[in-house]
Amino acid sequence: MTTESHSAGTSQDGQVGQFFVRYRLYAAAAGVIAVFGLVSVAIYRLTSEVRYEDVLAALAATPWSAIALAVFFTGLSFVALVFYDLNALEYIGRRLPWPSVAASAFVAYAVGNTVGFGPLSGGAIRFRAYSRLGLAPGDIARVIAFVTLSFGLGLFMVSALSTLAVARQISRTVGMSPAWLQAAALAVVAVMGIVLFLSRNGRTIKLKGLTLHLPDSRTSSRQFLVSAFDIAASASALYVLLPETHVSWPTFLAIYATAVGIGVLSHVPAGLGVFETVIMAGLSNAISVDQLLGSLVLYRLIYYVLPLLIAVVVMLVSEMRQLASQPVAAEVGQIATRLSPALLSAFALLLGTMLIFSSVVPTPDADLDFLAAMLPLPIVEAAHFLSSLLGLGLFVTSRGLALRLDGAWWMALVSAAAALVLSFLKAVAVFEAALLALFIMALIFSGASFTRPASLIRQALGPTWLAAIAVIIVAALVILLFIYRDTEYTHELWWQFEFSQEAPRGLRALLGLSIGASVVAIFSLLRPAAHRPKPPALEEIARAVEIVRRQHVADANLVRMGDKSILFSQSGDAFLMYGIQGRSWIALADPVGAKQDFDELVWQLVEAARAGGGRAAFYQISPLLLSSCADAGLRAFKLGELAVVDLTRFELTGSRFSGLRQSFNRGVRDGLSFSIVATANVPGIIDELQAISDAWLAHHNTREKTFSLGAFERGYVMSQPVAVVSRHDRIIAFATLMLTDTMVEATVDLMRFSPDVPRGTMDFLFVSILNHLKAEGYRTFNLGMAPLSGMARREAAPVWDRLGGLLFEHGERFYNFKGLRTFKSKFHPRWEPRYLAVSNGTGAALALMDVTLLIGGGVRGVIGK
Repeated sequence: MTTESHSAGTSQDGQVGQFFVRYRLYAAAAGVIAVFGLVSVAIYRLTSEVRYEDVLAALAATPWSAIALAVFFTGLSFVALVFYDLNALEYIGRRLPWPSVAASAFVAYAVGNTVGFGPLSGGAIRFRAYSRLGLAPGDIARVIAFVTLSFGLGLFMVSALSTLAVARQISRTVGMSPAWLQAAALAVVAVMGIVLFLSRNGRTIKLKGLTLHLPDSRTSSRQFLVSAFDIAASASALYVLLPETHVSWPTFLAIYATAVGIGVLSHVPAGLGVFETVIMAGLSNAISVDQLLGSLVLYRLIYYVLPLLIAVVVMLVSEMRQLASQPVAAEVGQIATRLSPALLSAFALLLGTMLIFSSVVPTPDADLDFLAAMLPLPIVEAAHFLSSLLGLGLFVTSRGLALRLDGAWWMALVSAAAALVLSFLKAVAVFEAALLALFIMALIFSGASFTRPASLIRQALGPTWLAAIAVIIVAALVILLFIYRDTEYTHELWWQFEFSQEAPRGLRALLGLSIGASVVAIFSLLRPAAHRPKPPALEEIARAVEIVRRQHVADANLVRMGDKSILFSQSGDAFLMYGIQGRSWIALADPVGAKQDFDELVWQLVEAARAGGGRAAFYQISPLLLSSCADAGLRAFKLGELAVVDLTRFELTGSRFSGLRQSFNRGVRDGLSFSIVATANVPGIIDELQAISDAWLAHHNTREKTFSLGAFERGYVMSQPVAVVSRHDRIIAFATLMLTDTMVEATVDLMRFSPDVPRGTMDFLFVSILNHLKAEGYRTFNLGMAPLSGMARREAAPVWDRLGGLLFEHGERFYNFKGLRTFKSKFHPRWEPRYLAVSNGTGAALALMDVTLLIGGGVRGVIGK
């Protein structure tokens, strides 16, 4: 192969890789729709001999005692689910009030089970809840990882053990060889046994440089019992709803566990259709399909819908202040209230789905006769059609509720109220009306949570949401085809308007839904990209500098560079500085100014990034901003630690500072002198400083950085005091000081020195700066961040921390991680964590790449140093 062809092949591979990375979400969404389409075809064929009336008869024949037992087992399952979180917290060595943990876990599972896809997943809810309870992002990630992994492993183990015990019975049910079933089950049990053996006494396993800390035998055994109890209880909730059958409970447990696992792996929202297909395929030889469908519908309502309704009711009652007298109940209510946007978002999505499905389901004959006697046909037809569109509107609005938009709150309220009225006009649907009334009450009492003044129309849906809408529309189509299987479909059906003609009514509703969903999809996919902000004007920089002077964070003086866009709060008392690189809108550190405006600024940037087709990222934020980022649906990943020196206790005496003391004394002997040049006098020495800076850049073969660092721009340097070190009346080193009027914190930005300075000059400079600032009355000195610091020795750490620790230990070839930490450690600072907040793990990696490019001035700047 020639060099040219090899280069061309490499270029093509790179283009394919970039194309996949750019459109991976769309590919995943298309995959979900394709999987659900295949499942729909399978369900339609499996139910070829079943009629809608048979399913209704099976539902009516289910005894109330079976329903009560299903509710009981559902409660047991959710108790076990709460212990997932309690065990995870104990495993990582953190203790939180158990009522708060129980409420958070219950809401997470209620929402996650019902909705089942990313934007409203249980992991996001845990991050919001536990961050408010003071848990660090790394600990929350470990809790989520523990819960996810333990559920998956428990599911595999329960499925394998039950299959091993009843392989012969299962083989008769599913039509497979008992030997193959036993072999597969034995393989799973053997692998799990090896893992348990290796994890005895909490062993640590090293795999290619990565350290994996396994839970000890006690933790593993206890969690397996919890998982087994959870799966057994949830399986029992469905088993008691089945009609009399010769299928034993262990046989059913194996089929159920397999169905749950395949449903999770399919990534279809809530496993809709996938779970049902596996259950019907496994049990259709033993139970009539019509009775099985009735049991599955009841199971969905009891295990998925009922817990969400309970969570919403608890939230509603707590908003009405009826739980304040009981401390435990009040604590549970506070968690539910705190998560009210996520709860109401999931409820709106559920109600939207219900309205969509009801538009293709026929009205009971008695209700239809009552409507025919009371209302003219056009009103019933219009109510049926408009109700389906309102369902689509609630489905779309649910995303805005999750984002706490006031426009979404109003649209949801109006849509639900209209749907409530139409529920009586179209079918006298009392149950539907009751759920809508509960939703309206919950909206009214939680209105204070939806205060973000953002346009709902501008909220374009991403591929995940579009895939969810497509799944619901396809499901509605399958329901319609199933109900009216014996109907002869002709063009005349579209124009039949009679009370008794239900199929045409359902077809027209489905057509309207499809058109509405297509409009939403086209708007979301083809929306024009919002214009990107221009560099800040001098007036904006001046406004920002005035805010900087009145607050404590010295690093905020970086706004003087003018290389970052500025986003002001509505009150004008706070701002956020950010830059744009690729698709990343990257905020630098926490907002600056009034703390009560921080939440608003986080949401403003998130919405601006989404409107511009990008992702919001918050770089080097403090723990103070984590809860705000969690409320905006962002996850935090640790970047490193910030070194802060307490100037009130800084002294060169004692053995701890002997190295610094020796460097300072050596500087004095070498004839070094220190002075502070006031801002007004900096123009007089700017040429000398420029010469030193140019020599420093040339000596280090590097170029100026931007964004999180200042560059040598004359206007920027002359806007601040400068600390200088002179020798023989010639300046040989300098550092620009960043100060605020509150004198709480100070720091330095540009640090440059001549190539021929004596050894230890920078130590002399820093010690002199700290002594001067202490004498002036400043309280702390910010030494800056040590990237990836504090991530190397954490047991059972998330993947992000383990990779960061690995890079810290072995990445000296690319960046002086350890050297930077060692230099700052000489001053014995207090280390404070700093984070990157972004939507997900993949987004964090991409955002970090964009941050690197932004600081280095693009690809050319990074490659060319």
